[in-house]
Amino acid sequence: MRRTPKVLASMLLALSLVLSACGSKQSTEPQSSQQPTTQTQQTTEQQPTQQEPATKEKVTIRLATWAGADESAELQQIIDKINAEATDFQIVHEPAPADYYTKIQTMLAGGTAPDLMWLSQEYVVPYASKGALMDLTDRLKNDSRPTANLDDYFPMVLEHAQYEGRIYGLPWIAQPVIVYYNEQLFDDAGLPYPTDDWTWEEFRELAVKLTDKEKGIYGTSFNGWPPVQMFIWQAGGEVISPDLKSSPIDSPEAVQALDFYASIIYNEEVAPSEATINEQGFGEMFKAGKIAMYFGGAADDLDRVEGLRVGHVKVPKGPKDQTNFAWSASTVVNAKTKYPDQAYEALIALTEGIHHWKIVPPRKSLATKEQVIANEPRKEKAADTIVAAAPEMRAYRIIPRHPEWDTIFWEQLQDPLYHGKGTAAELAKQARAALEEVLP
Repeated sequence: MRRTPKVLASMLLALSLVLSACGSKQSTEPQSSQQPTTQTQQTTEQQPTQQEPATKEKVTIRLATWAGADESAELQQIIDKINAEATDFQIVHEPAPADYYTKIQTMLAGGTAPDLMWLSQEYVVPYASKGALMDLTDRLKNDSRPTANLDDYFPMVLEHAQYEGRIYGLPWIAQPVIVYYNEQLFDDAGLPYPTDDWTWEEFRELAVKLTDKEKGIYGTSFNGWPPVQMFIWQAGGEVISPDLKSSPIDSPEAVQALDFYASIIYNEEVAPSEATINEQGFGEMFKAGKIAMYFGGAADDLDRVEGLRVGHVKVPKGPKDQTNFAWSASTVVNAKTKYPDQAYEALIALTEGIHHWKIVPPRKSLATKEQVIANEPRKEKAADTIVAAAPEMRAYRIIPRHPEWDTIFWEQLQDPLYHGKGTAAELAKQARAALEEVLP
């Protein structure tokens, strides 16, 4: 995804206003007023010792996701197993594949939001900063189950679920970016397949050699994806500093990465023009055999096209390292859930189940070739590359006003750079001040 839609900014603004109006101060007392309990039974000498305890009623924990029909059916199998084993809750899935975040916002505003919700990486911190999510930190700290062991999560993925040092979600997926390449196009050009130790320069040289504009074949394709942040990280730069106090996008490292990216995007020496991409489709061009090297997520179906021989390799190494971007998402708990204890238990069970379904599980102990294949057998050929990329993956560093930051980053730096309206150094210097105005 190139950038966060502007609608996110307006939704989060609305959320802020709603929570302010309703009072976002949360009690530190356990929210157990509506927690189901077993009826107390009087014990007397005359009471039969074999009497069975009263049946414990299960409470309903609502789960909102953006899952479509097929994904919902697969998820329901996990939920059914959890519900069969749980003694005090049952999860009811409420998928909303269309207008998901608009619906979540509406329900939060109306006080009818589900107990559990999927949030992609750019939403957790903004929602947590408005008091919409339950703080999980202490519960996780006192939980010895593997799913609750935060040390097992890849730290640069877990970061997106943290706000002011507290945990507000559990990541259930982390998709490292890898490069899918068309083996036939390499064979036709008489070129060796890329290897995991390749560099930016070697990648670009291959893209030049593989491009045949007359045939409509291009070495690679950029359109804002893959994210330029990944290249900035690889060069040793940052877009938001670890302390969240600066956006050093005009550093020499960042400018070097921006210049490299600009040398590829829409440059028909190595990649299709913007018009061609708009006409033929971005990912569709790779599936049609017209793109030799395509940056995609580990779970993408780019290697499941009939008649297309696809290889896999790690992203090329930058001047500093081989960091790759990881799309990630977390399951969060509604701060106003009536059943905090059961919602937390459902969260743990659901996260464990999804970690044995989706790729890549964002836990070091599960990011193995065997687990990747078990979760998705169709990724057997790619498994070695995916596992090799996992330790180097990183999600975005998110701030409470991230939608505003992201809009500035696109409109004042990326978009004009990609359309030749200024140099990387000039645009980065101009945009930095505006970006830093929205930092915490």
